[in-house]
Amino acid sequence: MSALCDPSGVVGPPGSAPSPKPAAAPPSLSSSVMAAVACLALLLGVVCAVDRSNFKTCDQSSFCKRQRNVKPGNSPYRALLDSLQLSQDSMKIQLVNEANKVPLLLEIYGLKGNMTRIRINELNLLKPRYEVPDVLVGDPPTTRLSVMGRDDNSVELSLGEGAHKLILTAKPFRMDLLEGRDLVLSVNSRGLLVFEHLRLKKDSFSDKVSSTVVSMWDRIKNLFSREASKEPESEAEGATEPSESSLPTEHESSESEKSEEAFKEADEAEEEPGSWEETFKTHTDSKINGPTSVGLDFSLPGVENVYGIPEHAENLRLRTTEGGDPYRLYNLDVFQYELYNPMALYGSVPVLLAHNAQRTLGIFWLNAAETWVDITSNTAGKTLFGKMLDYMQGGGETPQTDVRWMSESGIIDVFLLLGPSPKDIFRQYASLTGTQALPPLFALAYHQSRWNYNDEDDVSAVDSGFDEHDIPYDVIWLDIEHADGKRYFTWDPNKFPHPREMLQRLAAKRRKMVSIVDPHIKVDSNFRVHNEIRSRDFYTKTKDGSDYEGWCWPGSAGYPDFTNPEMRAWWSSMFAYDQYEGSMENLYTWNDMNEPSVFNGPEVTMHKDAVHKGGWEHRDVHNLYGLYVQMATALGQVQRSGGVERPFVLSRAFFAGSQRYGAVWTGDNAAEWDHLKISIPMCLSLSLVGISFCGADVGGFFKSPEPELLVRWYQVGAYQPFFRAHAHVDTIRREPWLFGEENKALIRDAIRERYALLPFWYTAFYHSYRTGQPVMRPLWVEYPQDVTTFSIDDQYLLGDALLVHPVTAQGARGIQVYLPGKGEVWYDVRTHQKLHAPQTLYLTVTMSSIPVYQRGGSIVARKERVRRSSDCMQNDPYTLYVALGPQGTAKGDLFVDDGHTYNFETKGQYLHRRFSFSGNTLTASSADPKGSYETSAWIERVVILGAGKPAAVFLKQAGVTETRLDFTHEADTSVLTLRKPAVNIAADWSISLR
Repeated sequence: MSALCDPSGVVGPPGSAPSPKPAAAPPSLSSSVMAAVACLALLLGVVCAVDRSNFKTCDQSSFCKRQRNVKPGNSPYRALLDSLQLSQDSMKIQLVNEANKVPLLLEIYGLKGNMTRIRINELNLLKPRYEVPDVLVGDPPTTRLSVMGRDDNSVELSLGEGAHKLILTAKPFRMDLLEGRDLVLSVNSRGLLVFEHLRLKKDSFSDKVSSTVVSMWDRIKNLFSREASKEPESEAEGATEPSESSLPTEHESSESEKSEEAFKEADEAEEEPGSWEETFKTHTDSKINGPTSVGLDFSLPGVENVYGIPEHAENLRLRTTEGGDPYRLYNLDVFQYELYNPMALYGSVPVLLAHNAQRTLGIFWLNAAETWVDITSNTAGKTLFGKMLDYMQGGGETPQTDVRWMSESGIIDVFLLLGPSPKDIFRQYASLTGTQALPPLFALAYHQSRWNYNDEDDVSAVDSGFDEHDIPYDVIWLDIEHADGKRYFTWDPNKFPHPREMLQRLAAKRRKMVSIVDPHIKVDSNFRVHNEIRSRDFYTKTKDGSDYEGWCWPGSAGYPDFTNPEMRAWWSSMFAYDQYEGSMENLYTWNDMNEPSVFNGPEVTMHKDAVHKGGWEHRDVHNLYGLYVQMATALGQVQRSGGVERPFVLSRAFFAGSQRYGAVWTGDNAAEWDHLKISIPMCLSLSLVGISFCGADVGGFFKSPEPELLVRWYQVGAYQPFFRAHAHVDTIRREPWLFGEENKALIRDAIRERYALLPFWYTAFYHSYRTGQPVMRPLWVEYPQDVTTFSIDDQYLLGDALLVHPVTAQGARGIQVYLPGKGEVWYDVRTHQKLHAPQTLYLTVTMSSIPVYQRGGSIVARKERVRRSSDCMQNDPYTLYVALGPQGTAKGDLFVDDGHTYNFETKGQYLHRRFSFSGNTLTASSADPKGSYETSAWIERVVILGAGKPAAVFLKQAGVTETRLDFTHEADTSVLTLRKPAVNIAADWSISLR
């Protein structure tokens, strides 16, 4: 939920929501904010679009403006080749800015798996700069580097594995990465490396006078000490003065004196406004460390298509930013966000993918501070110098994309993922930040939510309504009103007096509940959670050392310092059943507002000069905050079960690595057709950077959808990884049965289709967990050489087997569907019509249409007996859909375990089954003999698409007499259906068509 806005741009709790209980305003709250809150309480139902004036543009972000003012050209940096140090796993070399003489240290690492790491930091630091912890799953293993060649102005390195090499040019500094004779990527080829070094603040005029006098006196003392050194040594004191020759000379200064001189020289340069203090609207950001931004450019010859860097309400293929703002990565609570806009949203993953028909590359910029990314088009020939021309293929102009990263603080720490295939990129990134957590099975089913279900009776009525209308669902959600005065970890004693009994009633139907636990804590001396955090000194601090307080849903709120491991451990402990009163094993968690959202803060978030554990400013860690909240919450759920049960946590804010801890969603969208459409590329962008468990609020959070839009949204949501309906408190109730019998039937069909495909979804998530491959993926991931797919983002693949093209246009009577794959075939999953690829076909659609196609050559497992919840279907039989490819073959797999514990990892309790069709025989075998799991689930039907009619069908099992199976064949569609093989899903068998 976002804060609402009034015409003046002041943010506060929405007027339509129940007013927070009276609380004393914190000293930092201005009377204008309090007045705005009171005013908003009267504006019932008033909703306004995003007020852009609440959020910075690049010109209003001083470091972004400074960096953008640096224009392409020769870099002022020079590499000192004589300083080069080569070890087994890295090369280190000094860089110097010839304008201010400040030295930097460049480190280059060759990493196993075809990756390269580049780090740049100051050589001599006044104090440490922030380096992002807890995102990488470990220290990436390195490969051996070697020098292949060297001259007066360059050095050539072999990067270990593969044919990649790197040419480092000293002056002007740049690096070019090649594969064989092909230029793959250039670093600083446009000369946009910026590294604002730590420095001492310029003194006031009186201080300057004093400093000058002291400096003059030091010189006089130095002069006299030199003269004194010529006199005889004092025998009485035995003291010695250094001789003139022992004094440091201009060429013999120590490293610290060199550094001091460099800092001093740089300090004398004129500094731009905003370097030491920056004001945005009514908020002033004091910058104790001064300007500390870093930036670097990357050139990608031959590349015209780049993707990633979520979260933005944007097309899948990123646009150039020339003439506008760069894409911004800064986790923010943006009210009713605009579409097709580079503005920051709730989460940030600083990973960009570049793709052409020859290769895929990735750039992972590991920095948690506010970051802007410029994307420009260029021509490769314009930026290559003479030495590189030998490596170019052909003489014409090559298209090129230039990417410029700019961050407010920290260091430059960047990973180059060299592919060369899309699947290689996913594997490489997963090796750095981990894979998508395997969710419990219920989390992949349907979730019913709104702000808010009013009380226990309301929950019971909604739960019963699903049964009465024969619509399955697994999880009902409670928003902020369920807590006692928005004190999280509590229950409203009037609305939810018996939470455990309520949860037990849901558990009896094998259903779950999710309650919201936000990371802002009501400042209330009678609130145990607040008192414990304060007594343990776990709150984030202001720049003056007091507990940081801001305004959020409870009124005055404190913000726990989730960067502190001790704080996270305490937070995790709060999910124990004896700490979270009324909780049970079927209660899971939603972390909202964790950007963090601060209604009266700058840009509706925390002040950048707030202070975290270790003295780090919030500006250094901002984009990590939400990841840490989700991390601590997920660990708490694991710990409450003694490490047995898998968690489910939904988070609005995220960063690189968030995939390890649960699900995310696209935030506070609106009931508009364009918001429905944008949900597809938004989730595809997240899937490309490791976060597969993504969805959008079905129906739209703000506003009330007309029935057509709601039906279409259910049809879209049923084929997105996270499937939840959610709505604002001011919207009309929209349970699926409230829109007439016809629409109810359409919504029921969409939800039931989701449940039938749960075995397929669960297996796809298992693959994502094991390999890092996305569940929901753009077409170009599977068809990387098909240029037609590069810009498609209104259809997509689930795994490698299902192609989905939802209907997202109002009043649509038909859609254009592109079926990729030269020589491949696809089958309409409803009609079983066989279609040849590649082709673009026009498909007539009705309100019941959900265009989905199964790829020829794949086998998909379904459960066609849909029940009230996924847990009720655990032992139900499977149906295998075998879609024959052009050669009459097909393959697929299925993962089965208990659906909720870690026993598949800790005890090997799982099945991974492989199905293969070839030579008119379908076989089932183990894909992983290390696993075993007992289940009564069996195969009740096999449907073979594209098959001729056999004379007979036989089932064969080891040690069992061959048996004949009944079958039917539809000649018009070439569909062969085999009835009741009745074999356990864990058994090996073969079925022969004769």
